[in-house]
Amino acid sequence: MKKTAIVIGATGLTGSILLKKLLKDPAYEKIKLFSRSTADINSPKIEEHLIDMFQLENHSEAFTANVVFCCIGTTKSKTPDKETYKKIDYGIPVTAAKLAKQNGIKTFIAISAMGADENSSIFYNKTKGEMQRDVLNQHIENIYILQPSLIVGDREENRFGEKVATFFMKTFGFLIPKKYKMIKAETIAEAMLALAKKEFPKQQITSDEIKQIAQNAGNRT
Repeated sequence: MKKTAIVIGATGLTGSILLKKLLKDPAYEKIKLFSRSTADINSPKIEEHLIDMFQLENHSEAFTANVVFCCIGTTKSKTPDKETYKKIDYGIPVTAAKLAKQNGIKTFIAISAMGADENSSIFYNKTKGEMQRDVLNQHIENIYILQPSLIVGDREENRFGEKVATFFMKTFGFLIPKKYKMIKAETIAEAMLALAKKEFPKQQITSDEIKQIAQNAGNRT
């Protein structure tokens, strides 16, 4: 049976790559996008819902699918206001998970971050940790939280700090443990697709495990 996917954050780096992969995947006949701005892709598969993402709960009737891919996220530089940051990185994923549970969606896959910890004294790590906790508390049948390290790829915006970190990791990569090495957005998208098709024994998946899942998916094709 053909599947329907929901993608949240399809205009971001990883989300946009995932969307392109879903469009090519014959297993999916419909892709519902919930976003404040258009992905600007013309395809009969796509059903766009351009909404206020802080009011996602008002669109529960349209929030039906087989799987939810939650790729939403911001940065400190892009969203310096902590209240707005939390609405994005905590509020949207948790609301999406609650709607998924409410509407009987059995698979929910979300991107978090390495270092996420609800008990952290660092606001950003704490926010991600609280998001993970409350998403997992929805007890969806197949639920996965990806915890990538530094995500790299072709971004529209210029991130100076990311460039410095990328240079450091490339230069001294041989000294860095696997779970801390940078990871391509393409790899994360590939792993998300694989997790939607085959169960994984862990709910919280580290960066090195994401790479392994993506690699194994490539080996099967």
